Amino acid sequence: MPAAAVHVVAGVIADAAGRILLTQRPAGSHLAGLWEFPGGKCEPGEAPADALRRELGEELGIVAGALERLIAIPWTYPEKSIQLEVFRVRDYAGRVHGREGQALRWVALAEMSRLPMPPADRPVVAALRLPECYVITPEPHGAPAEFLAGLARVLAGGASLIQLRCKRLSEAALRTLAVAARRLTHAAGAGLLLNDHLPLVRELELDGVHLSSAALRALDARPLDAAQWVGASCHDPAELAHAVAIGVDFVVLGPVRATASHAGAEALGWTRFAQMCGATPLPVYALGGMTASDLPRARAVGAIGVAGISAFWNAG
Repeated sequence: MPAAAVHVVAGVIADAAGRILLTQRPAGSHLAGLWEFPGGKCEPGEAPADALRRELGEELGIVAGALERLIAIPWTYPEKSIQLEVFRVRDYAGRVHGREGQALRWVALAEMSRLPMPPADRPVVAALRLPECYVITPEPHGAPAEFLAGLARVLAGGASLIQLRCKRLSEAALRTLAVAARRLTHAAGAGLLLNDHLPLVRELELDGVHLSSAALRALDARPLDAAQWVGASCHDPAELAHAVAIGVDFVVLGPVRATASHAGAEALGWTRFAQMCGATPLPVYALGGMTASDLPRARAVGAIGVAGISAFWNAG
Protein backbone atom coordinates (compact mmCIF):
# COMPACT_ATOMS: atom_id res chain seq x y z
CA MET A 1 0.00 0.00 0.00
CA PRO A 2 1.45 3.43 -0.94
CA ALA A 3 2.41 5.46 2.11
CA ALA A 4 0.03 8.27 1.12
CA ALA A 5 -2.98 5.98 0.72
CA VAL A 6 -5.68 5.93 3.40
CA HIS A 7 -6.38 2.37 4.57
CA VAL A 8 -10.15 1.82 4.58
CA VAL A 9 -12.12 -1.29 5.54
CA ALA A 10 -15.67 -2.26 4.60
CA GLY A 11 -18.02 -5.12 5.37
CA VAL A 12 -20.47 -7.06 3.21
CA ILE A 13 -23.44 -7.90 5.46
CA ALA A 14 -26.28 -9.99 4.05
CA ASP A 15 -29.74 -10.66 5.48
CA ALA A 16 -31.69 -13.93 5.34
CA ALA A 17 -33.00 -13.06 1.87
CA GLY A 18 -29.49 -12.46 0.52
CA ARG A 19 -29.89 -8.69 0.34
CA ILE A 20 -26.80 -6.65 1.20
CA LEU A 21 -26.61 -3.70 3.54
CA LEU A 22 -25.56 -0.32 2.16
CA THR A 23 -25.21 2.97 4.02
CA GLN A 24 -25.45 6.48 2.60
CA ARG A 25 -22.51 8.84 2.95
CA PRO A 26 -23.55 11.92 4.97
CA ALA A 27 -23.81 15.48 3.67
CA GLY A 28 -20.54 17.34 3.80
CA SER A 29 -18.39 14.21 3.51
CA HIS A 30 -16.28 13.02 0.58
CA LEU A 31 -18.68 11.52 -2.03
CA ALA A 32 -21.70 12.68 -0.02
CA GLY A 33 -25.00 11.00 -0.87
CA LEU A 34 -23.53 7.89 -2.45
CA TRP A 35 -24.36 4.41 -1.19
CA GLU A 36 -21.49 2.30 0.10
CA PHE A 37 -20.60 -0.80 2.08
CA PRO A 38 -20.37 0.09 5.79
CA GLY A 39 -16.95 0.57 7.34
CA GLY A 40 -14.34 3.26 7.82
CA LYS A 41 -10.67 4.10 8.28
CA CYS A 42 -8.10 1.97 10.05
CA GLU A 43 -6.45 3.65 12.99
CA PRO A 44 -2.61 3.69 13.00
CA GLY A 45 -1.35 0.21 13.85
CA GLU A 46 -4.84 -1.28 13.81
CA ALA A 47 -5.35 -4.62 12.06
CA PRO A 48 -7.96 -4.43 9.26
CA ALA A 49 -10.28 -7.01 10.82
CA ASP A 50 -10.12 -5.22 14.17
CA ALA A 51 -10.82 -1.89 12.46
CA LEU A 52 -13.88 -3.30 10.70
CA ARG A 53 -15.30 -4.78 13.89
CA ARG A 54 -14.82 -1.44 15.64
CA GLU A 55 -16.39 0.53 12.79
CA LEU A 56 -19.41 -1.76 12.53
CA GLY A 57 -19.99 -1.44 16.25
CA GLU A 58 -19.75 2.34 16.14
CA GLU A 59 -21.85 2.78 12.99
CA LEU A 60 -24.39 -0.04 13.20
CA GLY A 61 -24.43 -1.22 16.79
CA ILE A 62 -23.48 -4.81 15.97
CA VAL A 63 -20.71 -7.16 17.06
CA ALA A 64 -19.21 -8.81 13.99
CA GLY A 65 -18.23 -12.46 14.23
CA ALA A 66 -16.41 -14.39 11.51
CA LEU A 67 -14.89 -12.28 8.72
CA GLU A 68 -13.73 -13.53 5.33
CA ARG A 69 -11.54 -11.33 3.14
CA LEU A 70 -13.18 -10.71 -0.24
CA ILE A 71 -11.04 -8.23 -2.16
CA ALA A 72 -8.66 -5.29 -1.77
CA ILE A 73 -9.03 -2.29 -4.08
CA PRO A 74 -6.31 0.34 -4.56
CA TRP A 75 -8.08 3.46 -5.84
CA THR A 76 -7.07 7.04 -6.55
CA TYR A 77 -9.64 9.82 -6.35
CA PRO A 78 -8.77 13.41 -7.30
CA GLU A 79 -8.82 14.27 -3.59
CA LYS A 80 -6.96 11.25 -2.17
CA SER A 81 -5.81 7.66 -2.64
CA ILE A 82 -7.28 4.79 -0.68
CA GLN A 83 -6.63 1.11 -0.13
CA LEU A 84 -10.07 -0.42 0.35
CA GLU A 85 -10.05 -3.83 2.03
CA VAL A 86 -13.40 -5.61 1.99
CA PHE A 87 -14.57 -8.54 4.11
CA ARG A 88 -17.68 -10.70 4.12
CA VAL A 89 -19.29 -10.57 7.55
CA ARG A 90 -20.34 -14.17 8.06
CA ASP A 91 -22.24 -13.58 11.31
CA TYR A 92 -22.91 -10.88 13.85
CA ALA A 93 -24.79 -10.18 17.07
CA GLY A 94 -27.16 -7.28 17.64
CA ARG A 95 -29.70 -5.35 15.59
CA VAL A 96 -28.47 -3.30 12.64
CA HIS A 97 -29.38 0.37 13.02
CA GLY A 98 -27.81 3.68 12.02
CA ARG A 99 -26.18 4.86 15.22
CA GLU A 100 -24.88 8.02 13.50
CA GLY A 101 -28.17 8.94 11.84
CA GLN A 102 -27.08 7.64 8.45
CA ALA A 103 -29.60 6.19 6.00
CA LEU A 104 -29.52 2.40 5.55
CA ARG A 105 -30.99 0.11 2.96
CA TRP A 106 -30.91 -3.61 2.13
CA VAL A 107 -30.33 -4.14 -1.59
CA ALA A 108 -30.47 -7.21 -3.82
CA LEU A 109 -27.18 -7.78 -5.58
CA ALA A 110 -28.85 -7.60 -8.99
CA GLU A 111 -30.16 -4.10 -8.18
CA MET A 112 -26.91 -2.71 -6.83
CA SER A 113 -25.51 -1.61 -10.20
CA ARG A 114 -28.37 0.88 -10.53
CA LEU A 115 -27.48 2.75 -7.33
CA PRO A 116 -25.05 5.68 -7.18
CA MET A 117 -21.97 4.22 -5.46
CA PRO A 118 -18.35 5.32 -5.03
CA PRO A 119 -16.21 4.18 -7.98
CA ALA A 120 -13.99 2.12 -5.67
CA ASP A 121 -17.04 0.06 -4.62
CA ARG A 122 -17.92 -1.03 -8.17
CA PRO A 123 -15.24 -3.75 -8.34
CA VAL A 124 -16.56 -5.04 -5.02
CA VAL A 125 -20.02 -5.50 -6.58
CA ALA A 126 -18.42 -7.41 -9.46
CA ALA A 127 -16.49 -9.59 -7.01
CA LEU A 128 -19.70 -10.44 -5.18
CA ARG A 129 -21.33 -11.57 -8.42
CA LEU A 130 -18.41 -13.67 -9.66
CA PRO A 131 -17.87 -17.34 -8.74
CA GLU A 132 -14.66 -18.69 -7.23
CA CYS A 133 -14.02 -20.96 -10.25
CA TYR A 134 -14.19 -19.61 -13.80
CA VAL A 135 -14.42 -22.45 -16.29
CA ILE A 136 -12.87 -22.06 -19.75
CA THR A 137 -13.86 -24.57 -22.39
CA PRO A 138 -11.29 -26.51 -24.41
CA GLU A 139 -11.26 -26.10 -28.17
CA PRO A 140 -14.21 -28.14 -29.50
CA HIS A 141 -13.15 -31.33 -31.31
CA GLY A 142 -15.31 -33.96 -32.89
CA ALA A 143 -19.08 -33.83 -32.88
CA PRO A 144 -20.77 -30.79 -31.29
CA ALA A 145 -22.98 -33.16 -29.28
CA GLU A 146 -19.90 -34.51 -27.48
CA PHE A 147 -18.73 -30.99 -26.58
CA LEU A 148 -22.20 -30.02 -25.36
CA ALA A 149 -22.38 -33.17 -23.24
CA GLY A 150 -19.14 -32.07 -21.61
CA LEU A 151 -20.61 -28.62 -20.98
CA ALA A 152 -23.69 -30.20 -19.43
CA ARG A 153 -21.46 -32.20 -17.06
CA VAL A 154 -19.59 -29.06 -16.00
CA LEU A 155 -22.85 -27.23 -15.35
CA ALA A 156 -24.24 -30.16 -13.38
CA GLY A 157 -21.11 -29.94 -11.24
CA GLY A 158 -22.04 -26.40 -10.20
CA ALA A 159 -20.14 -24.15 -12.62
CA SER A 160 -21.89 -20.79 -12.89
CA LEU A 161 -19.72 -18.82 -15.32
CA ILE A 162 -18.39 -20.35 -18.54
CA GLN A 163 -16.06 -18.92 -21.16
CA LEU A 164 -16.68 -20.46 -24.58
CA ARG A 165 -13.20 -20.38 -26.15
CA CYS A 166 -13.21 -21.42 -29.81
CA LYS A 167 -10.31 -20.31 -31.99
CA ARG A 168 -10.63 -22.72 -34.92
CA LEU A 169 -14.34 -22.99 -35.72
CA SER A 170 -15.89 -21.22 -38.68
CA GLU A 171 -18.23 -18.36 -37.85
CA ALA A 172 -21.27 -20.40 -38.84
CA ALA A 173 -20.21 -23.37 -36.70
CA LEU A 174 -19.38 -21.08 -33.78
CA ARG A 175 -22.80 -19.41 -34.00
CA THR A 176 -24.57 -22.77 -33.92
CA LEU A 177 -22.46 -23.97 -30.98
CA ALA A 178 -22.89 -20.72 -29.06
CA VAL A 179 -26.68 -20.86 -29.41
CA ALA A 180 -26.73 -24.42 -28.04
CA ALA A 181 -24.29 -23.51 -25.25
CA ARG A 182 -26.40 -20.50 -24.31
CA ARG A 183 -29.47 -22.71 -24.02
CA LEU A 184 -27.64 -25.11 -21.67
CA THR A 185 -26.02 -22.44 -19.50
CA HIS A 186 -29.18 -20.40 -19.08
CA ALA A 187 -31.21 -23.50 -18.23
CA ALA A 188 -28.68 -24.14 -15.45
CA GLY A 189 -28.83 -20.53 -14.24
CA ALA A 190 -25.23 -19.92 -15.38
CA GLY A 191 -23.63 -17.23 -17.51
CA LEU A 192 -21.91 -17.66 -20.88
CA LEU A 193 -19.10 -15.44 -22.14
CA LEU A 194 -17.63 -15.79 -25.61
CA ASN A 195 -13.91 -15.39 -26.18
CA ASP A 196 -13.50 -12.34 -28.48
CA HIS A 197 -16.05 -12.40 -31.40
CA LEU A 198 -17.81 -9.25 -30.19
CA PRO A 199 -20.28 -9.08 -33.12
CA LEU A 200 -21.54 -12.55 -32.23
CA VAL A 201 -21.82 -11.64 -28.54
CA ARG A 202 -24.05 -8.72 -29.50
CA GLU A 203 -26.06 -10.66 -32.10
CA LEU A 204 -26.85 -13.56 -29.74
CA GLU A 205 -27.20 -11.33 -26.65
CA LEU A 206 -24.79 -13.49 -24.68
CA ASP A 207 -23.90 -12.69 -21.09
CA GLY A 208 -20.66 -11.04 -22.10
CA VAL A 209 -17.29 -11.24 -23.77
CA HIS A 210 -13.89 -12.39 -22.64
CA LEU A 211 -11.17 -10.43 -24.41
CA SER A 212 -7.88 -12.01 -25.36
CA SER A 213 -4.89 -9.83 -24.51
CA ALA A 214 -4.59 -8.88 -28.20
CA ALA A 215 -8.27 -7.88 -28.40
CA LEU A 216 -7.92 -5.95 -25.14
CA ARG A 217 -4.97 -3.94 -26.45
CA ALA A 218 -6.89 -3.08 -29.63
CA LEU A 219 -9.76 -1.40 -27.72
CA ASP A 220 -9.86 2.15 -26.39
CA ALA A 221 -13.23 1.86 -24.62
CA ARG A 222 -15.44 -0.72 -22.95
CA PRO A 223 -17.14 -2.66 -25.79
CA LEU A 224 -20.40 -3.60 -24.01
CA ASP A 225 -22.75 -1.84 -21.61
CA ALA A 226 -22.91 -2.54 -17.89
CA ALA A 227 -25.59 -5.21 -18.30
CA GLN A 228 -23.05 -7.62 -19.84
CA TRP A 229 -19.77 -8.94 -18.50
CA VAL A 230 -16.46 -7.81 -19.94
CA GLY A 231 -13.54 -9.97 -18.85
CA ALA A 232 -9.98 -9.88 -20.17
CA SER A 233 -6.81 -11.95 -20.21
CA CYS A 234 -3.71 -10.15 -18.93
CA HIS A 235 -0.07 -11.10 -18.57
CA ASP A 236 1.73 -7.96 -17.43
CA PRO A 237 1.16 -4.61 -15.66
CA ALA A 238 0.62 -2.72 -18.92
CA GLU A 239 -2.26 -4.98 -19.93
CA LEU A 240 -3.74 -4.77 -16.45
CA ALA A 241 -3.59 -0.97 -16.56
CA HIS A 242 -5.30 -0.94 -19.97
CA ALA A 243 -8.03 -3.25 -18.68
CA VAL A 244 -8.68 -0.79 -15.86
CA ALA A 245 -8.64 2.16 -18.27
CA ILE A 246 -11.32 0.77 -20.58
CA GLY A 247 -13.51 -0.43 -17.70
CA VAL A 248 -13.50 -4.23 -17.81
CA ASP A 249 -15.26 -6.05 -14.96
CA PHE A 250 -12.59 -8.63 -14.14
CA VAL A 251 -9.33 -10.07 -15.43
CA VAL A 252 -7.63 -13.43 -15.67
CA LEU A 253 -3.94 -13.11 -14.86
CA GLY A 254 -1.29 -15.68 -15.70
CA PRO A 255 0.16 -18.05 -16.29
CA VAL A 256 1.00 -18.55 -12.62
CA ARG A 257 2.55 -21.89 -13.56
CA ALA A 258 3.81 -23.04 -16.96
CA THR A 259 1.18 -25.03 -18.87
CA ALA A 260 0.83 -26.68 -22.26
CA SER A 261 -1.96 -24.26 -23.19
CA HIS A 262 0.44 -21.33 -22.66
CA ALA A 263 3.52 -22.88 -24.20
CA GLY A 264 6.42 -20.44 -24.33
CA ALA A 265 4.85 -18.01 -21.85
CA GLU A 266 6.99 -17.24 -18.82
CA ALA A 267 5.31 -18.33 -15.60
CA LEU A 268 4.66 -15.49 -13.16
CA GLY A 269 4.93 -17.53 -9.98
CA TRP A 270 2.90 -16.71 -6.90
CA THR A 271 5.09 -13.83 -5.71
CA ARG A 272 4.88 -11.88 -8.96
CA PHE A 273 1.20 -12.73 -9.31
CA ALA A 274 0.53 -11.34 -5.82
CA GLN A 275 2.37 -8.10 -6.62
CA MET A 276 0.43 -7.52 -9.83
CA CYS A 277 -2.88 -8.55 -8.31
CA GLY A 278 -2.40 -6.22 -5.33
CA ALA A 279 -1.78 -3.24 -7.60
CA THR A 280 -4.96 -3.84 -9.64
CA PRO A 281 -8.38 -2.35 -8.69
CA LEU A 282 -10.24 -5.22 -10.35
CA PRO A 283 -11.30 -8.75 -9.40
CA VAL A 284 -8.51 -11.09 -10.56
CA TYR A 285 -8.57 -14.81 -11.34
CA ALA A 286 -5.37 -16.85 -11.21
CA LEU A 287 -4.73 -18.84 -14.39
CA GLY A 288 -2.11 -21.41 -15.35
CA GLY A 289 -2.07 -24.91 -13.93
CA MET A 290 -4.83 -24.07 -11.48
CA THR A 291 -7.18 -26.55 -9.82
CA ALA A 292 -9.81 -26.09 -7.15
CA SER A 293 -7.18 -27.06 -4.57
CA ASP A 294 -5.30 -23.84 -5.44
CA LEU A 295 -8.21 -21.68 -4.28
CA PRO A 296 -6.94 -21.06 -0.74
CA ARG A 297 -3.52 -19.94 -1.93
CA ALA A 298 -4.97 -17.79 -4.72
CA ARG A 299 -7.35 -16.11 -2.28
CA ALA A 300 -4.52 -15.59 0.22
CA VAL A 301 -2.54 -13.53 -2.32
CA GLY A 302 -5.49 -11.39 -3.41
CA ALA A 303 -7.29 -13.28 -6.18
CA ILE A 304 -11.04 -13.79 -6.07
CA GLY A 305 -10.64 -17.25 -7.50
CA VAL A 306 -9.02 -19.51 -10.08
CA ALA A 307 -9.66 -20.08 -13.77
CA GLY A 308 -8.75 -22.99 -15.95
CA ILE A 309 -9.54 -25.39 -18.74
CA SER A 310 -8.56 -29.00 -18.22
CA ALA A 311 -8.88 -29.30 -14.43
CA PHE A 312 -12.40 -27.89 -14.42
CA TRP A 313 -13.67 -29.29 -17.70
CA ASN A 314 -12.49 -32.82 -16.94
CA ALA A 315 -13.85 -32.61 -13.40
CA GLY A 316 -17.35 -31.71 -14.57
